[in-house]
Amino acid sequence: MKFRPLHDRVLLRRIEQNEKTAGGIIIPDTAKEKPMEAEVLAVGPGAYNEDGDGRMALDVKAGDRVLISKWSGTEITVDGEELLVVKESDIMGIIEGASASKKKAA
Repeated sequence: MKFRPLHDRVLLRRIEQNEKTAGGIIIPDTAKEKPMEAEVLAVGPGAYNEDGDGRMALDVKAGDRVLISKWSGTEITVDGEELLVVKESDIMGIIEGASASKKKAA
């Protein structure tokens, strides 16, 4: 199944954080917080402007790493993978200099 966001919505994959603290303590799944960092998978075409005759382009693009609030968006499952759909306004910022290919720290 393919999913294409509409208007100013963005499809994200949360990037899991390390399962250990800096001191080497392993954090159990029940104590973990939702990751605030995510990778942009797809973006909508943008919301219509006030005149309704054009669209306002989004500032994010596929492949960007972004910072989101913990409880924003709607969680969906696509092909067995849990993803997140948020409005662009729920994205706090783009993480510059981070490669989207670094999904998990081993």
